[in-house]
Amino acid sequence: MATHVMTISRLAAAAGVHVETVRYYQRRGLLPEPERPMGSVRRYGPNEVGRLQFIRRAQAMGFSLDEIAGLLEVKGQRACEQTRRLTEQKLAEVRRRLDELRQLEVDLEHLVEECRHVVTGAPCPTLDLLAQPAEKKNIG
Repeated sequence: MATHVMTISRLAAAAGVHVETVRYYQRRGLLPEPERPMGSVRRYGPNEVGRLQFIRRAQAMGFSLDEIAGLLEVKGQRACEQTRRLTEQKLAEVRRRLDELRQLEVDLEHLVEECRHVVTGAPCPTLDLLAQPAEKKNIG
């Protein structure tokens, strides 16, 4: 089997992405764009499929495309140390977001409870809160 045998549409299908995603990653510099032979189309191989799958898995773990670009550049003896630092930062970010989501859950539960006890015709506490300027919002 030849090294570069797939068209961009077959590459996209093999990696489980859309063709426009492949093109976008190429514009971002995450995926190299092979030369176009005279009178033919660009061809891709298994390395490009693997790179696309790497990008998608990293995205699923919450890494941004900029962070993924950094991960794709990591090589050599210090690779694990560099990726560990980046992964620790991502873990800290996820934990912070989880804390924010837990607080949001508490706030929403409070609003739901307030709405349950509003007398007919009284203003809605949720709508009142959403109408307040950002610095004045205080739920529960």
